[in-house]
Amino acid sequence: MELILKYFPSLTDIQKERFARLKDIYADWNSRINVISRKDMDAFYEHHVLHSLAIGRFIQFTDGTKIIDIGTGGGFPGIPLAILFPNADFTLIDSIGKKIKVVQAVAEDLGLENVDACQSRSEQFKGKFDFIVSRAVTALPTFVSQSRHLIGIKQANAISNGILYLKGGDITAEIQPFQKTLSVIELATYFKEPFFDTKKLVHLSL
Repeated sequence: MELILKYFPSLTDIQKERFARLKDIYADWNSRINVISRKDMDAFYEHHVLHSLAIGRFIQFTDGTKIIDIGTGGGFPGIPLAILFPNADFTLIDSIGKKIKVVQAVAEDLGLENVDACQSRSEQFKGKFDFIVSRAVTALPTFVSQSRHLIGIKQANAISNGILYLKGGDITAEIQPFQKTLSVIELATYFKEPFFDTKKLVHLSL
């Protein structure tokens, strides 16, 4: 939890309380439904919460921004971002029902009224959003083809509508088709922990 306060020192009391409770809530659910690897629970705030919040260092979502988290798994990056941006609206989807069950329970436990979670594949989902967020569920070209229909055209933020994709390793080949509409941010510019040395945030305008 100290790690979150290190990089986000101006959280409100309710945000601090929600972030502080996250690990225990996930540990409890993880004992029943395995949504986070056991070894990762030891580095929960670094590997899951802070990693998700990298998007919050790149953009401050305006009030009313509509965001969809595709392939959310146990709720990342959607749940931490929903805590950070209580006046933005988050829809979290995943094709696996038991993971969505956990997400719904976590959101309810924390009193997150800006989170809606449902079981669905992105290709079949309908709606219009300002941003798609995700932690690398597939190669970027495949992800774009499956989800770009969800991006709306009305702009309400400092950066253009599109995909905010958290990715690791060498992404040279998969970003090649999007060079003119894409920017890559090295997360080591935001966070000093070695875990982030190879982690990136990709913003693709759509």
